[in-house]
Amino acid sequence: MTISHQRGAARPPVRGTDRSLARRAELLAIGRKLFADTPYDALSMDDIARQAHVAKGLIYYYFHSKRGYYLAIVQDSVADLVGFAASGRELPPGDRVHRTIDGYLRYAEHNHASYRTIVSGGVGFDAEVHAIRDGVREAIVTTIAEGAYGRQEIAPLARMGLLGWVCGVEGATLDWIDRPGLTRDDMRELLVRMLGGTLRAIEELDPAHPAPEPARRDV
Repeated sequence: MTISHQRGAARPPVRGTDRSLARRAELLAIGRKLFADTPYDALSMDDIARQAHVAKGLIYYYFHSKRGYYLAIVQDSVADLVGFAASGRELPPGDRVHRTIDGYLRYAEHNHASYRTIVSGGVGFDAEVHAIRDGVREAIVTTIAEGAYGRQEIAPLARMGLLGWVCGVEGATLDWIDRPGLTRDDMRELLVRMLGGTLRAIEELDPAHPAPEPARRDV
Protein backbone atom coordinates (compact mmCIF):
# COMPACT_ATOMS: atom_id res chain seq x y z
CA MET A 1 0.00 0.00 0.00
CA THR A 2 1.57 3.29 -1.11
CA ILE A 3 0.25 6.69 -0.10
CA SER A 4 1.84 9.81 -1.61
CA HIS A 5 2.96 12.42 0.90
CA GLN A 6 4.56 15.85 1.04
CA ARG A 7 6.24 16.87 4.31
CA GLY A 8 4.05 19.08 6.44
CA ALA A 9 0.90 18.19 4.52
CA ALA A 10 -0.01 14.79 5.90
CA ARG A 11 -3.66 13.85 5.64
CA PRO A 12 -4.85 12.19 8.88
CA PRO A 13 -6.27 8.71 8.47
CA VAL A 14 -9.82 7.77 9.32
CA ARG A 15 -8.99 6.92 12.92
CA GLY A 16 -12.34 5.43 13.77
CA THR A 17 -12.08 2.39 11.51
CA ASP A 18 -10.92 -0.92 12.91
CA ARG A 19 -8.56 -1.36 9.99
CA SER A 20 -6.78 1.96 10.48
CA LEU A 21 -6.48 1.44 14.24
CA ALA A 22 -5.05 -2.05 13.73
CA ARG A 23 -2.59 -0.76 11.13
CA ARG A 24 -1.46 2.04 13.40
CA ALA A 25 -1.01 -0.38 16.31
CA GLU A 26 1.04 -2.67 14.06
CA LEU A 27 3.35 0.20 13.09
CA LEU A 28 3.76 1.17 16.75
CA ALA A 29 4.73 -2.41 17.66
CA ILE A 30 7.31 -2.49 14.87
CA GLY A 31 8.70 0.88 15.92
CA ARG A 32 9.11 -0.21 19.53
CA LYS A 33 11.52 -2.94 18.44
CA LEU A 34 13.43 -0.73 16.00
CA PHE A 35 14.03 2.19 18.35
CA ALA A 36 14.81 -0.01 21.35
CA ASP A 37 18.20 -1.01 19.94
CA THR A 38 19.08 1.74 17.46
CA PRO A 39 19.68 5.45 18.17
CA TYR A 40 16.99 7.77 16.88
CA ASP A 41 19.38 9.67 14.59
CA ALA A 42 20.76 6.44 13.10
CA LEU A 43 17.39 5.40 11.66
CA SER A 44 16.12 7.17 8.56
CA MET A 45 12.55 6.90 7.40
CA ASP A 46 13.83 4.77 4.53
CA ASP A 47 15.48 2.40 7.05
CA ILE A 48 12.29 2.21 9.11
CA ALA A 49 10.09 1.55 6.08
CA ARG A 50 12.45 -1.13 4.77
CA GLN A 51 12.69 -2.97 8.08
CA ALA A 52 8.95 -2.65 8.68
CA HIS A 53 8.22 -3.87 5.12
CA VAL A 54 5.86 -0.98 4.45
CA ALA A 55 5.85 2.04 2.14
CA LYS A 56 7.43 5.12 3.71
CA GLY A 57 4.33 7.10 2.83
CA LEU A 58 2.26 4.90 5.13
CA ILE A 59 4.31 5.96 8.15
CA TYR A 60 3.98 9.62 7.15
CA TYR A 61 0.26 9.11 6.69
CA TYR A 62 -0.24 8.01 10.28
CA PHE A 63 2.47 9.97 12.11
CA HIS A 64 3.46 12.89 9.81
CA SER A 65 7.20 12.64 10.57
CA LYS A 66 9.85 10.40 12.12
CA ARG A 67 9.66 12.53 15.25
CA GLY A 68 5.91 12.09 15.43
CA TYR A 69 6.30 8.35 14.95
CA TYR A 70 8.88 8.07 17.72
CA LEU A 71 6.88 10.10 20.23
CA ALA A 72 3.73 8.12 19.42
CA ILE A 73 5.66 4.92 20.20
CA VAL A 74 6.83 6.24 23.56
CA GLN A 75 3.42 7.64 24.52
CA ASP A 76 1.66 4.41 23.54
CA SER A 77 4.12 2.39 25.63
CA VAL A 78 3.61 4.73 28.58
CA ALA A 79 -0.16 4.37 28.40
CA ASP A 80 0.18 0.59 28.49
CA LEU A 81 2.59 0.62 31.42
CA VAL A 82 0.57 3.05 33.53
CA GLY A 83 -2.61 1.13 32.72
CA PHE A 84 -1.06 -2.13 33.92
CA ALA A 85 0.34 -0.54 37.09
CA ALA A 86 -2.76 1.44 38.04
CA SER A 87 -5.29 -1.38 37.79
CA GLY A 88 -7.03 -2.79 40.85
CA ARG A 89 -8.33 0.45 42.37
CA GLU A 90 -11.21 -1.48 43.94
CA LEU A 91 -8.83 -3.51 46.13
CA PRO A 92 -7.85 -2.78 49.76
CA PRO A 93 -4.72 -0.58 50.03
CA GLY A 94 -2.24 -3.40 50.75
CA ASP A 95 -3.57 -5.56 47.93
CA ARG A 96 -3.54 -2.57 45.60
CA VAL A 97 0.17 -1.98 46.22
CA HIS A 98 0.93 -5.63 45.44
CA ARG A 99 -1.24 -5.41 42.32
CA THR A 100 0.52 -2.23 41.18
CA ILE A 101 3.98 -3.75 41.52
CA ASP A 102 2.92 -7.01 39.91
CA GLY A 103 1.35 -5.15 36.98
CA TYR A 104 4.50 -3.07 36.54
CA LEU A 105 6.72 -6.15 36.49
CA ARG A 106 4.35 -8.06 34.23
CA TYR A 107 4.47 -5.24 31.69
CA ALA A 108 8.29 -5.11 31.77
CA GLU A 109 8.51 -8.91 31.51
CA HIS A 110 6.40 -9.07 28.35
CA ASN A 111 7.44 -5.77 26.73
CA HIS A 112 11.22 -5.55 27.06
CA ALA A 113 11.81 -3.07 24.25
CA SER A 114 9.00 -0.72 25.29
CA TYR A 115 10.04 -0.79 28.93
CA ARG A 116 13.65 0.05 28.11
CA THR A 117 12.52 2.94 25.93
CA ILE A 118 10.32 4.36 28.69
CA VAL A 119 12.70 4.18 31.64
CA SER A 120 15.90 4.93 29.70
CA GLY A 121 14.37 7.88 27.88
CA GLY A 122 15.12 6.27 24.53
CA VAL A 123 18.53 5.52 23.03
CA GLY A 124 20.55 8.69 23.60
CA PHE A 125 19.22 11.87 25.22
CA ASP A 126 15.84 13.28 24.26
CA ALA A 127 14.40 15.99 26.52
CA GLU A 128 10.80 15.41 25.44
CA VAL A 129 11.03 11.66 25.96
CA HIS A 130 12.64 12.20 29.35
CA ALA A 131 9.72 14.46 30.28
CA ILE A 132 7.34 11.64 29.35
CA ARG A 133 9.37 9.24 31.49
CA ASP A 134 9.21 11.66 34.42
CA GLY A 135 5.45 11.73 33.99
CA VAL A 136 5.39 7.94 34.31
CA ARG A 137 7.35 8.17 37.55
CA GLU A 138 4.90 10.68 38.97
CA ALA A 139 1.97 8.47 37.94
CA ILE A 140 3.50 5.49 39.76
CA VAL A 141 4.24 7.63 42.83
CA THR A 142 0.62 8.79 42.84
CA THR A 143 -0.66 5.22 42.54
CA ILE A 144 1.54 4.02 45.42
CA ALA A 145 0.55 7.03 47.54
CA GLU A 146 -3.13 6.21 47.02
CA GLY A 147 -2.51 2.61 48.06
CA ALA A 148 -0.31 3.46 51.06
CA TYR A 149 -1.97 6.62 52.38
CA GLY A 150 -5.39 6.67 50.75
CA ARG A 151 -4.70 9.99 49.02
CA GLN A 152 -2.71 11.43 46.13
CA GLU A 153 -1.55 14.65 47.77
CA ILE A 154 1.43 13.94 50.02
CA ALA A 155 4.17 16.04 51.61
CA PRO A 156 7.46 16.65 49.75
CA LEU A 157 9.41 14.28 52.00
CA ALA A 158 6.98 11.41 51.38
CA ARG A 159 6.96 12.12 47.65
CA MET A 160 10.76 12.12 47.52
CA GLY A 161 10.92 8.84 49.42
CA LEU A 162 8.48 7.16 47.03
CA LEU A 163 10.20 8.68 43.99
CA GLY A 164 13.55 7.29 45.18
CA TRP A 165 11.94 3.87 45.52
CA VAL A 166 10.47 4.11 42.01
CA CYS A 167 13.86 5.01 40.52
CA GLY A 168 15.37 2.02 42.30
CA VAL A 169 12.61 -0.20 40.92
CA GLU A 170 13.44 0.97 37.40
CA GLY A 171 17.10 0.00 37.69
CA ALA A 172 16.33 -3.33 39.34
CA THR A 173 13.67 -4.16 36.76
CA LEU A 174 16.01 -3.37 33.85
CA ASP A 175 18.56 -5.76 35.32
CA TRP A 176 15.86 -8.38 35.98
CA ILE A 177 14.63 -8.49 32.37
CA ASP A 178 18.22 -8.70 31.12
CA ARG A 179 19.21 -11.39 33.63
CA PRO A 180 16.00 -13.14 34.68
CA GLY A 181 17.31 -15.11 37.64
CA LEU A 182 14.25 -14.44 39.79
CA THR A 183 10.63 -15.35 39.19
CA ARG A 184 8.18 -12.47 38.93
CA ASP A 185 6.67 -13.52 42.27
CA ASP A 186 10.06 -13.33 44.00
CA MET A 187 10.86 -10.02 42.35
CA ARG A 188 7.50 -8.59 43.38
CA GLU A 189 7.92 -9.66 47.00
CA LEU A 190 11.42 -8.17 47.10
CA LEU A 191 10.16 -4.83 45.80
CA VAL A 192 7.19 -4.89 48.20
CA ARG A 193 9.54 -5.33 51.14
CA MET A 194 11.82 -2.58 49.84
CA LEU A 195 8.75 -0.36 49.66
CA GLY A 196 7.88 -1.33 53.23
CA GLY A 197 11.30 -0.09 54.34
CA THR A 198 10.79 3.17 52.45
CA LEU A 199 7.36 3.73 54.01
CA ARG A 200 8.71 3.11 57.51
CA ALA A 201 11.58 5.55 56.89
CA ILE A 202 9.07 8.17 55.72
CA GLU A 203 7.00 7.64 58.88
CA GLU A 204 10.06 8.09 61.12
CA LEU A 205 10.88 11.42 59.49
CA ASP A 206 7.29 12.58 59.00
CA PRO A 207 4.76 11.05 61.42
CA ALA A 208 1.95 12.69 59.42
CA HIS A 209 2.53 9.90 56.87
CA PRO A 210 2.24 6.68 58.91
CA ALA A 211 3.19 3.48 57.18
CA PRO A 212 0.21 1.18 56.60
CA GLU A 213 0.08 -1.88 58.83
CA PRO A 214 1.25 -4.38 56.16
CA ALA A 215 4.40 -2.30 55.59
CA ARG A 216 5.30 -2.58 59.28
CA ARG A 217 5.36 -6.38 59.00
CA ASP A 218 7.24 -6.72 55.70
CA VAL A 219 10.82 -6.85 57.05
